[in-house]
Amino acid sequence: MKLAERMGRLLVEGAFEVLVKARALEARGRSVIHLEIGEPDFATAPHVVDAAKEALDQGWTHYGPTQGYPEFREAIAAHVARTRGVAVDGRHVCVVPGGKPIIFFPMMALLEPGDEVVYPNPGFPIYESMIGFLGARGVPIPLVEDRGFSFDLDVFERSLSDRTKLIILNSPQNPTGGVIPAEDVRAMAEMVRDRDVMILSDEIYSTIYYGEPPLSIASLPGMLEKTIILDGFSKSYAMTGWRLGYGVMPEWMVEAVNRLMVNSNSCTASFTQRAGLAALTGPQGEAEAMVAEFRRRRDAFIAGLNTLPGFRCPMPEGAFYAFPNITGTGMTSRDLAGALLEEAGVACLRGDSFGQFGEGYLRFSYANSLENLMEAVERIRGYLAKR
Repeated sequence: MKLAERMGRLLVEGAFEVLVKARALEARGRSVIHLEIGEPDFATAPHVVDAAKEALDQGWTHYGPTQGYPEFREAIAAHVARTRGVAVDGRHVCVVPGGKPIIFFPMMALLEPGDEVVYPNPGFPIYESMIGFLGARGVPIPLVEDRGFSFDLDVFERSLSDRTKLIILNSPQNPTGGVIPAEDVRAMAEMVRDRDVMILSDEIYSTIYYGEPPLSIASLPGMLEKTIILDGFSKSYAMTGWRLGYGVMPEWMVEAVNRLMVNSNSCTASFTQRAGLAALTGPQGEAEAMVAEFRRRRDAFIAGLNTLPGFRCPMPEGAFYAFPNITGTGMTSRDLAGALLEEAGVACLRGDSFGQFGEGYLRFSYANSLENLMEAVERIRGYLAKR
């Protein structure tokens, strides 16, 4: 038997491949600083864990509604309405196991073979993976370093066509840490407002920013009915292993996502929804302290990277990633990332694993201790001095 042809169009996430290699080195006694995995290194807040324990004790262990429990969806809607300034309620919310279903399900519901999808490059690899899997045509738009890793708006406009069915935005962004400037978001909304096109706005890092709050395109006139907001609990509340995400979307899209949920997952775990409710409605101090610590690490780590010969690293405005330009080293992204792991014991990701326009960059996650981050800088410096 052979796998279906479409399986060959599915991509993987490089972070997990690098993690396997790093663990193999550690098993042989090597010291490795892990800056490859994109997850907070903080524990889930105790009151959230306690809410899950209480839910288990109370019997929240059975099937729940496919769309999510009504009280949880209403809490999510209230949070989104407050933070984005949009008029939504629980009818517009789909609760799903993790953020990725809000990439996959809307794409499955919308895209026919040959439809075009505009997406950021470098960008989260699953965008390109799902576009190809569904037989659509990806239209990658390069993110421009000197624009804070936002689009060149002229290129964006030229990339739109009569076949454009979906546009993917991600702000704050993985892998660059960039935040799309508000004026750029407004300009893109003007370009697409009268087009028959949907926006997938990936806002999974919505609470992790270091300047002005990112502007959601859904908040602009005429855009709410054209936008699918992706968000969740993994990044904002250090809940990656809980697998808890959600989408906010027009009701006609909710119906489609619910149908796909029924055919795949049935529902999201009931007790994790109780934990998510506690995260949203309970004390926010630990989540805020996490962002403050990310800011402290960011400032020191970016300063350190910019002292390395051949490195140039813009200051990220969100998420917890550094995306330095390493063209000055004369090495490719693949070669330098491989050498840093094998010879310096620093695990990072090569920029081109996020798309063709990521060549010449590396991605470091600064979701690690400040001590380890500064040690990583010195290990990189030592490698560069010896080569």
